[in-house]
Amino acid sequence: MMNVRVAAAEVIAQVLRGRSLSALLPKYSQRVDSNEQALLKELCFGTLRWYPQLQIILNSLIKKPLKEKERELQALLACGIYQLLYMRIAEHAAINETVAAATKLNRQWAKGLINAVLRNVQRQQQQILEQHRQDPVFQSAHPQWLIDRLKQSWPEAIAEQILVANNEHAPMALRVNARRCSRDDYLQQLAAAGIGATATAHSDCGILLHSPREVTDLPGFAEGLVSVQDEAAQLAAQLLNLKAGHLVLDACCAPGGKSCHILEAEPNLQSLVAVDLEQKRLFRCEENLQRLGLEAQLIAADVGDTEQWWDKNSFDRILLDAPCSATGVIRRHPDIKLLRKGTDIDKLAGIQAHLLNRVWKTLSNGGILVYATCSVFPQENDQVVEQFLAKNNHASVLPIEANWGLATDYGRQLFPSANGGDGFYYSRLQKNS
Repeated sequence: MMNVRVAAAEVIAQVLRGRSLSALLPKYSQRVDSNEQALLKELCFGTLRWYPQLQIILNSLIKKPLKEKERELQALLACGIYQLLYMRIAEHAAINETVAAATKLNRQWAKGLINAVLRNVQRQQQQILEQHRQDPVFQSAHPQWLIDRLKQSWPEAIAEQILVANNEHAPMALRVNARRCSRDDYLQQLAAAGIGATATAHSDCGILLHSPREVTDLPGFAEGLVSVQDEAAQLAAQLLNLKAGHLVLDACCAPGGKSCHILEAEPNLQSLVAVDLEQKRLFRCEENLQRLGLEAQLIAADVGDTEQWWDKNSFDRILLDAPCSATGVIRRHPDIKLLRKGTDIDKLAGIQAHLLNRVWKTLSNGGILVYATCSVFPQENDQVVEQFLAKNNHASVLPIEANWGLATDYGRQLFPSANGGDGFYYSRLQKNS
């Protein structure tokens, strides 16, 4: 079995080289003792969540910057500082275990350096925090470009709310399968199992757990009574206004949560076509559908290349959950802070506009398309819809009458909140003949 701090250092180092945490963590979790998997997750998530801050501390305590080939050492040092500042591990244990991990990382020579850095942090915590009190990158643990863009996009109070929420642990929400169980019934099952939970405020089938649990602890999970899905994501199916006999397209469907919700919400659809770019991404969709006892037509294709997959039968409803910066779900994917760049936003807005224009052609007259992203930037949201409407005379906005999120010119924007959903944007468009 692998040492848990070595595993964390290797995961974080690979994120620093551009790989995603969600792709790495499951593999490394299998390589550490089962009783240390939670610690591995906390070390990886926490270190990445606070990495912009930890990097500033590290740079101030090391005279010569570490070379590119020493990413694992840099990651191990950041992991050690995270333990001292944010975890309840005894300080001497955090230092000793992190120093010992250097040998297992084949960095025996660095043991003295690690020991010196961590003991300096231990002794100088207050001075370090005071020294960087005016630095927004240090205080918010976000890259400067992200701070600047948030403050350009939203009033100061909202930008600050997003920055704070991004550093919190995300709540765990469930979606009750309306085909199998009512929300009230399932809340009773949770109570009988000693699991604290409340109904969500905005989703009519959502439940918020008081604390996260393993899915194996949830009554009836394997039998398809519930799924794990954030409340903000659960709003998509409600906005589609589904009816019996509808032909529905989920245009960027993986990992399939919204596809399953659509099928749960209206059992008598004509059919659901679910498209995603790669076959391997559809495996998760297939697993979810099977567990819930649902059926959809899964297609691996570029949804924007309609000639490749569309059979010319127009859809009554389309959900386009477009590829985006994922800046509304940073608390669930803290590596976004390191992987995303400011220049990505323009590229993503171009992709979103292209997909919206292409998918629109497959919508029937009178049909409804829900455009969604998990971004908090207007450039990927309202501005994409605005440009689309300027070029499409047969498109109109259907207002979203709701008590959630912030009304925008063309839709509604949700921001991540401590006991609520992630950051999400929705706009509802209708095709007029």
